[in-house]
Amino acid sequence: MEDERFHRGLETVRRIDAENAGRLEEALKDIAPDLYRYIIGFAFGDVISRPGLDLKTREIVTVSALSAMGNARPQLRVHLNAALNAGCTRDEIVEVLMQIAVYAGIPASLNALAQAKEVFAEREGKGRT
Repeated sequence: MEDERFHRGLETVRRIDAENAGRLEEALKDIAPDLYRYIIGFAFGDVISRPGLDLKTREIVTVSALSAMGNARPQLRVHLNAALNAGCTRDEIVEVLMQIAVYAGIPASLNALAQAKEVFAEREGKGRT
């Protein structure tokens, strides 16, 4: 069962961020390799791969939550890219981040928009939208 969850999670991660799928593993392998397996198995294998929402919607939710938290900059960057990879447009992401101002505050919205601007520029530099 554990291997099935993990493999389903890896498949989901690769669908939304194939370019950086191994980055989390690399970051955790020397200090907390079990945490990597838990994240992939639970977050991506059990939750994000559920059929109730498509990946685009799940990434909008994730970007919203990370933006509202205001203290998850690296994870927000990953999920901004994942949202674009899952089919979100830049305009949709900007609308989501503007709405954050209403419910999480203007500073959270401004910080998230600054991250989005950087991610958009990086992708443009690589010839990706």
